[in-house]
Amino acid sequence: MTTSARPFVGVSSYVEDVDRSPWRAQRSALVPHRYIAHLERAGALVVVLPPRPDADDEMAHAVLDRIDALVIAGGADVEASRYGAGPHERAQRPRRDRDAWELALARASADRDLPVLGICRGMQVMAVAAGGVLEQHLPDRVGHDAHSPRPGEYASHHAEPVEGTRLAELLGTQPLDVPTYHHQAVRPESLEGTPYRASAWHADGTLEAMEDPTARFRLAVQWHPEAGEDGRLFDALVAAAAPESVRDVAPQTHIQRDVRRADDPPRTMDP
Repeated sequence: MTTSARPFVGVSSYVEDVDRSPWRAQRSALVPHRYIAHLERAGALVVVLPPRPDADDEMAHAVLDRIDALVIAGGADVEASRYGAGPHERAQRPRRDRDAWELALARASADRDLPVLGICRGMQVMAVAAGGVLEQHLPDRVGHDAHSPRPGEYASHHAEPVEGTRLAELLGTQPLDVPTYHHQAVRPESLEGTPYRASAWHADGTLEAMEDPTARFRLAVQWHPEAGEDGRLFDALVAAAAPESVRDVAPQTHIQRDVRRADDPPRTMDP
């Protein structure tokens, strides 16, 4: 794929205080590099989209004018007030700048039918933007912490794709062993009346993926594909974003290796 044919993919990010010797608490726009590594290997040119609290849909449309696809990345809990609820006692500190920006990006990208992949928090943002509601602390319902057993470490569990969905077309119908790190999830009943349908489940009834079957490519997963070696979801996003003349060209083969790098953000940041 020539450079001119490579689609531009935007990835939402944090703004955080980062220690980078000799600097301390330097305000920085950042996202774990594993997102970028997967997208670049799939053939994309990546643009990081830092949040801002004054974001609105007009601003989101102006940014989306300039990119071909979007990844709404993982991170901290969406503030409960965004879906009309009070905060759970285990809720994380609100990141209002990310909430404002990513909800605007989710709405604007849906309006434009821009290819979108939502990851963990990104799935939750997409659901809330469409009118969905979140389950604020999964262990209250499922009675275990398998979705996020240890702070700062990815776990793994099975997710079962729903036959006949775009996700199953991409990843197959057999149970997947996926990297996981979340204590919240989309309440599946709240998706009624939205464009989304369930496309993968955990055995405990947690919704693990959703998609809009009427969209060009609008899919979200509750797990963290960027933390593993399977790059098929990133390949599919980049293929959907590529110019029609090159969409039939196979993406680069993903190198089977650990995508965690020394320049990743500290483990203390939510993924």
